Amino acid sequence: MRLSARLLALCLPLFSLPVLGETVDDLYQVREPVTSQQPEERGAALNRALETLVLRLTGDAKAVQSPALEGVRQDPQQLVSQYVYEGDSLVADFDPLTTENKLRQAGLPMWGANRPAILTWWLNSGVEGATLIGDGQEAAAPLRQAAQHRGLPLRLPLADLQEQLVATPENLAASQPDALQPASERYGADALLAVQAREEGGQWQAEWRLWLGDSREQGKAQGADQQALADAVLLAVSERLAPRFVVKPGAAGALTLEVQGADLARYAELERLLEPFAARLQRVKGDQLVWQVNASAEQLRAQLGLAGLQEVPADAAPLDAGAEPQATPAPAPANVMRFRW
Repeated sequence: MRLSARLLALCLPLFSLPVLGETVDDLYQVREPVTSQQPEERGAALNRALETLVLRLTGDAKAVQSPALEGVRQDPQQLVSQYVYEGDSLVADFDPLTTENKLRQAGLPMWGANRPAILTWWLNSGVEGATLIGDGQEAAAPLRQAAQHRGLPLRLPLADLQEQLVATPENLAASQPDALQPASERYGADALLAVQAREEGGQWQAEWRLWLGDSREQGKAQGADQQALADAVLLAVSERLAPRFVVKPGAAGALTLEVQGADLARYAELERLLEPFAARLQRVKGDQLVWQVNASAEQLRAQLGLAGLQEVPADAAPLDAGAEPQATPAPAPANVMRFRW
């Protein structure tokens, strides 16, 4: 059977697959403030935009200083497909292919456009009490702008009465998100971010906690206003997440990936998740897909975790729908990783 026909045989209703992970559509568009449209100001804004973009794609604030990017730093416009002025901002669209080629030539790790969707419980505290920022509120604008600036898929709760009762300072400061999880399930996010922000002496400060799978990150941030604070928090979150997903040149190798429990929708999800790893579909047998990828085991585990796949132990039976059960399953070869839904 031809490969395309085998894929059609996987077809099931698309809504059977939960939406996990999210593609950042405007990953290569950067918005930077300007005070004028003079050439000097434009040049400075394009340099800042380049720094922002390289940090988005690598998760490393020092990456833009790579000697291999010296020519690009001198003339960032060579990577720009177009730029326009919108209000007091310059909006630059970088060419994805040219930019990626430059970063690869410089030997820099890269984070693909598919990233964990982050449900953010953001609580602003003041003398009049605490306010949960919800989707659609005017106060959500700084958070959305910061998320776009840092290349992160952001989701916000509706902040209805029930959620306001859940989003207490005590629950947001807890070491585990047990109180937040039931209210978060409706949003289908990959990660939870709990932020407590407050203004003190004209300066905004925040404590944040991030949960992704079984791991937790936390930190503090500050900013001159709410926009700066939101940017500082999401920058910190981006820098903590990126090392899990970046593809490091030289650290990756050829791996065979076997996945069981696939249908057409899951095939499409896998194709999107594996795009950063130069994935090539080798064969389809029943509900099993076999891919050839260029990745490290750690990168593959982190990326497939976005789709809720579970790794099969190396000594488990092969994921072959037509194989006869073995009394003593042979361990998987070192270059084979197996997952199932």
